[in-house]
Amino acid sequence: MLCLQLLLTVGVAVAESGIDAWLRYAPLPSSSSHPALPSHIVALNTSMNNPVHIAGVEIQKGIASIFGKNLSVASQSQQAASSIIVGTVSDYAVAFGHPAKTPSLEPDGFWLNTTGEAVQILGQNERGALYGAFEYLSMLAQGNFSKVAYASNPSAPVRWVNQWDNLDGSIERGYGGPSIFFENGLVVDNLDRVSEYARLLASIRINAVVVNNVNANASLLSPANVEGLGRLADAMRPYGVQVGISLNFASPTANLTYGNLSTFDPLDKGVISWWTNVTDTIYRRVPDMAGYLVKANSEGQPGPLTYNRTLAQGANLFANTLKPHGGILMFRAFVYDNHINESDWKADRANAAVDFFQGLDGKFADNVIVQIKYGPIDFQVREPASPLFAHLQNTSTAIELEVTQEYLGQQCHLVYLPPLWKTVLDFDMRVNHKPSLVRDIISGKRFGRPLGGSAAVVNVGTNNTWLGSHLSMSNLYAYGRLAWNPADDPQIMLQDWIRLTFGPDPAVMKTITSLSMASWPAYENYSGNLGIQTLTDILYTHFGPNPQTEDGNGWGQWTRADHTTIGMDRTVSNGTGFSGQYPAEVATVYENISTTPDNLVLWFHHVNYTHKLHSGKTVIQHFYDAHYDGADTAQTFVTQWEELKGKVDEERYNETLFRLTFQAGHSIVWRDAIANYYHNLSGIADSAGRVGKHPWRIQAESMTLDGYVPYTVSPFEAASNATGIVTSSNSTTGTASTMLNFPNGTYDLAVNYFDMIGGTSRWQVSINNRTIGSWIGDNVDTGRLGHAPSAYLDAHSATRITFRNVTIAKGDVLKIVGTPDGIEPAPLDYIAVLPKGVVD
Repeated sequence: MLCLQLLLTVGVAVAESGIDAWLRYAPLPSSSSHPALPSHIVALNTSMNNPVHIAGVEIQKGIASIFGKNLSVASQSQQAASSIIVGTVSDYAVAFGHPAKTPSLEPDGFWLNTTGEAVQILGQNERGALYGAFEYLSMLAQGNFSKVAYASNPSAPVRWVNQWDNLDGSIERGYGGPSIFFENGLVVDNLDRVSEYARLLASIRINAVVVNNVNANASLLSPANVEGLGRLADAMRPYGVQVGISLNFASPTANLTYGNLSTFDPLDKGVISWWTNVTDTIYRRVPDMAGYLVKANSEGQPGPLTYNRTLAQGANLFANTLKPHGGILMFRAFVYDNHINESDWKADRANAAVDFFQGLDGKFADNVIVQIKYGPIDFQVREPASPLFAHLQNTSTAIELEVTQEYLGQQCHLVYLPPLWKTVLDFDMRVNHKPSLVRDIISGKRFGRPLGGSAAVVNVGTNNTWLGSHLSMSNLYAYGRLAWNPADDPQIMLQDWIRLTFGPDPAVMKTITSLSMASWPAYENYSGNLGIQTLTDILYTHFGPNPQTEDGNGWGQWTRADHTTIGMDRTVSNGTGFSGQYPAEVATVYENISTTPDNLVLWFHHVNYTHKLHSGKTVIQHFYDAHYDGADTAQTFVTQWEELKGKVDEERYNETLFRLTFQAGHSIVWRDAIANYYHNLSGIADSAGRVGKHPWRIQAESMTLDGYVPYTVSPFEAASNATGIVTSSNSTTGTASTMLNFPNGTYDLAVNYFDMIGGTSRWQVSINNRTIGSWIGDNVDTGRLGHAPSAYLDAHSATRITFRNVTIAKGDVLKIVGTPDGIEPAPLDYIAVLPKGVVD
């Protein structure tokens, strides 16, 4: 392998938008040495839109970019010597004879051999050949010129992504811009971005994409959109990526061209005929459609239970129409009642999946895969592995992960997710007292199932960074890697992604590794720990903190927190019985609080705030300490990233710095909201004396106000001292001033304000009428941050800006002038005058 020291002379690239992601194929430094490259490329298929031909073109482009050497793509009649040969094993055998040493390959698998004069990249099928080409280019782009000869096979046949795109172009839980697939009710005309996305997916061996929201719109089935789906399939087919679609179960009762039925009963002959006709029509335009994804009887969506039919009967309706075409039916296990009664101590949304699917194992058609979220609730920061994986032994299953960070910072917070995913993939269910890792269950290995695999909610958009954040793309890259090989190591995958995305500089590698590997533990600490779930606002944006929303509603993401106790009792002996849904060995661990790990104690047990953890801390003190520790870690993200100035191109450096700075400030919003809420609820003091005490803060409402008025913020914990200030009208400029009573010195001046959607207010801060800085509340209205916005003063809109190295003398007068815009009344929360090294 090329020694990394030889790569250090490469200069920082010109500004990059992120559009190329990990497929930049940046030039290697001219000072580096590498073996002589083959003289040409042989692609064993000349059809322009064939994955093998695309593989040859991809290798040609990659080598030209990495080495500045132009290789011709030759026909299969050329000699094999001194060439890069890419194709299927069978086509190679026809052209050159059966290759030596090639092991048995599974569908989509490939053989990569660089040990001879020629490089062999041979797939079991055409898609496998393309995957092998990307593998080879990944090695070269990372400066790895090792002589290798190995086969790589997928752990499972299904490696899909789910897009939650709506036909109007919006994306549910999308934080990277509008849809690349739809606008104005139809498939978009320009499919360039669709092709680029297919290329990215192929490079990480994803073989299908469900292009529309699981909360599906029946009008997707209109003739115009079926034609549009055909164009999408045509755009992605060269990369071996198949199209799948989500269906609305009640579509037969919609007013569509195909008919207008009075029922969507899955056993009704007319309904069966209707869906058969629809499916046949789609396959006539998209003969290689991957299949359907169905969400039924969940969150108000229609389904078979409406007619007292089983979920299996509902799933089999679609599976039977797909079977003649070779299609797969992905049936989501995300089925639950969102109106459950919290006053019932036994009620538990976590029980829903097993309860609903109990007794259905083996009753699904062979081409049905039950798609199971990794945990029993909904993409929380930590959940135990869903016990449903252990119950469906005669049914194919797939794990559902999320790359889009719905409850996990929405790409405005760096959260590298593979370490979280691995807690589930590597979990041993101990079915029948035998090793039963979740990753072996979904692959089909454990129970001998023919299908299975992975699906991830991705929600890329038109933003050049695809997801809205450069660093969040590591999650998409690693998802593909884990879907292929769920035993892969999160840090190794991450470091491959860093080299491909940012280059080989050791400082860049060290810093991004440090940031990413610390990010999930930090986010868990400041958002919700001990298994209490992510304490976000579940009724509104799912972004900022709002622990009050967890309880008092029918959604079932309860904490059951009161003045003295907290946590869900999910034991069999005294609670909801959820622990008993696991096989016996696992159930025994979770049933007993003494054997339940601390990081899940509040998931399984209802305890006093003073309950002692295995760590020796009380629950409430752990809450305080964890939230402060997590926010403290987030502050280091900014300073670590700043060390990379000049080592990362300016565009990506500045955009990432902006997001990490936002995260550092918002982590303090999270810390204060959660700590203050539980301090207020429990009445138990923080032994470290931090909660509610901020010696460096000046509350905005305590300043001298002119044109500003105090405003009581709800929920109370979303603002320091529960109060902010707003301009007295939307056309009145406000001024807030105060005399500073801090020792003479150099400080960082932090201002907490609220950036609401519906306006772009302006602020200017000065000391003794000397302007220190100004800013605009444009994070959400201009899309600089893609999180779900808020129209209120709350913990979602709470934002911080910091001006560094401000010289302050005791008695100086600080003044902030706010100019409102739209519905946004230039709101302020507080200022903090921070000595060097002090975290507010």
